[in-house]
Amino acid sequence: MELSRETATERIALLEKEYQQYLEKPMNLTITRGVPSKEQLALSEPMLGLLNQPEDFISNGTIDIRNYGELTGIYEAKKLFSELLGAEIEETLIGGNSSLSLMYLVLATKFFMGEHPWKAEKKVEFLCPSPGYDRHFSMTEHLGIEMIPIEMDENGPDMDEVERLAANDSAVKGIWCVPTYSNPTGITYSDEVVDRLATMTTKAPDFAILWDNAYLVHHLTDVHKTAKNILTTCKTIGNANRVWMFCSTSKMTFPGAGVSALAASKENIALIANELSYQTIGYDKLNQMRHVKFLQDSDQVAVHMAKHAAILKPKFDLIKEKLHERFDGKALVEWTEPAGGYFVHLTTLEGCATNIVEALDKIGVKVTTAGATYPYGKNPKDNSIRLAPTSVALPDLSQAMDAIGLCIELISLEKKHL
Repeated sequence: MELSRETATERIALLEKEYQQYLEKPMNLTITRGVPSKEQLALSEPMLGLLNQPEDFISNGTIDIRNYGELTGIYEAKKLFSELLGAEIEETLIGGNSSLSLMYLVLATKFFMGEHPWKAEKKVEFLCPSPGYDRHFSMTEHLGIEMIPIEMDENGPDMDEVERLAANDSAVKGIWCVPTYSNPTGITYSDEVVDRLATMTTKAPDFAILWDNAYLVHHLTDVHKTAKNILTTCKTIGNANRVWMFCSTSKMTFPGAGVSALAASKENIALIANELSYQTIGYDKLNQMRHVKFLQDSDQVAVHMAKHAAILKPKFDLIKEKLHERFDGKALVEWTEPAGGYFVHLTTLEGCATNIVEALDKIGVKVTTAGATYPYGKNPKDNSIRLAPTSVALPDLSQAMDAIGLCIELISLEKKHL
C-alpha cells in the first residue's frame, strides 16, 4: 500500500525517534559471515576422541596414517567424499580444512602452469553470477582476472548471457558457481542450467567451471534440494575436464579443523596432484580418519546435518516472521526464504542498501557490507544485503531483526518520499 506524502512524513518522524533511542543505547551484534554457532560446533566434539586404538591409525589395511604419504588423501576419506560429491574414488582428492585453498590451487595452476598458462594471454576474464560469494571474487581479483557480473534468477545464472560471452570471447576462461543453496540467495541451480553449463560452446578450450558445493548437505527443511551432478553430465558429453567440484566439512564439523575435497576428471586430479607434490607430502591424515569415523557415509551425514538444521531453522524462521510482520503489503524490500544454506538475501529499493548498512553500523548491528556479494564490491543498483544469522543466539537475532527492519523502513521511506 502506497503511503501519502503526509502519512509517510509522519511515519518517518516516528522511525527517526526510535532510531535515536538505538543511537543512545547501541547494540553489539555481528551477522556478517556464515559461521556455525557454538551449539553446532558442540555436535562434533565426540569426533575428537575417536582415534584411540592401534587399528584406528591404519588406512586401507596397510597405510600408517601417522606417517608421511597419501598425497591425495586416505582411501577411506576419498570414498566418503566421492559418495557425497557423486564422483569416482579415483576422481577425488582430499585437502586440508579449507576448500578455498583447493580452489586457489586450481586457479593458480591454470594461471601459471602448463603449456598454455593463462598469464601469457593479454586478458583473462571470469563470469561471476551475482550476488555471489565474496571470497570467490576476491580470489580472482587477487590473481588479476577480470570479473564479469552475471545476473541470477531462481534457476541460477542467466544462461543466455553466459553462453553468449563464453562462445564469443576466448578471454572468458571460466565461471564461479555455488549450485546448491547458493550464497547468498539460497537458490539451487535447475537441471536445465546444469545441462547448459556442461554442454555449451566455449571459445576458450580450457574453460573451467569452479563448482563450489559448499552447502550440498546443509538443508533446513525436509525438502532436500540438490543440483544435478555436473561432473557426470560433463563426462557424458565429452567435457570431463571442464568442471572442478569442491566441498568441505567446514560447516559440518569444525571450520578450523575440517576436511576439504576436490572432485574432477582423472586427468585434472593428476594435474593438481602434481602441483600439490611441490607443496606437501600429504595433508592431515589423522583428521581425515577422524572425520571418516565420525561421518561414516552419506546416510550418517544426513543424520548429523539434521541436528544442525534443528539448531538453525528457528533462526531462519524468526527472520521470515519478522520480515513478514513488518513489510507485508509494503513495497520496500524483498527477501529470500531458503530451504538450506547459511544466508538470507534482502533486495532493497535501488540506492538504499549502502545507507541501510551504514545506519545499522551506527547502532551496533554489523551486517555484510552492501555490494560485497558483487565483483569488486560494486552493485550498480545498490540494493543487495546479505544476512548471516547462524552464529547469533535467537534472542540477539530477534533484537537485530527489529533494528534491521527499522533501518530498512526508515531509509526506504526517506528515499521514496523526501
